[in-house]
Amino acid sequence: MSTLTLPPVSTTVSTPDPEVSERPQRRTFSVADKLRVLEEIDRAGPKEIGAILRREGLYSSNITRWRRQRDAGQLRGLAPAKPGPKTPPANPLKSDMERLERDNARLRDQLSRAEAVIELQKKWRNCWRPCPPRRIAASAGDGCH
Repeated sequence: MSTLTLPPVSTTVSTPDPEVSERPQRRTFSVADKLRVLEEIDRAGPKEIGAILRREGLYSSNITRWRRQRDAGQLRGLAPAKPGPKTPPANPLKSDMERLERDNARLRDQLSRAEAVIELQKKWRNCWRPCPPRRIAASAGDGCH
């Protein structure tokens, strides 16, 4: 019988690299780069387009989107945009609206005060009625002094 010899087993444990790799950055293309690639693809034949896309590391959807933006004249659309919500444009009628809302609130306050005075006048109308002239015999029953 022959003896089988095995290579020696390493008992050292390799420790993982403690340095954390950074997240890859998203590629951005300048307007000039996008226009350069579009012009090169427009000049190229059908078989050369795939080679250009592979060389630049692009997908055909990128080219389609860039062409639509270029054809629509959206040069701003070709520039990299900042992420996040867009700020709404300033409303020119906002100051007029605020002034009218303040006037409306003031007039509503005046109206509520006037209605309260009218209600008070209705309730106390009998107290404001002038007393008839006094008669000696009827002076006990009219309630006025």
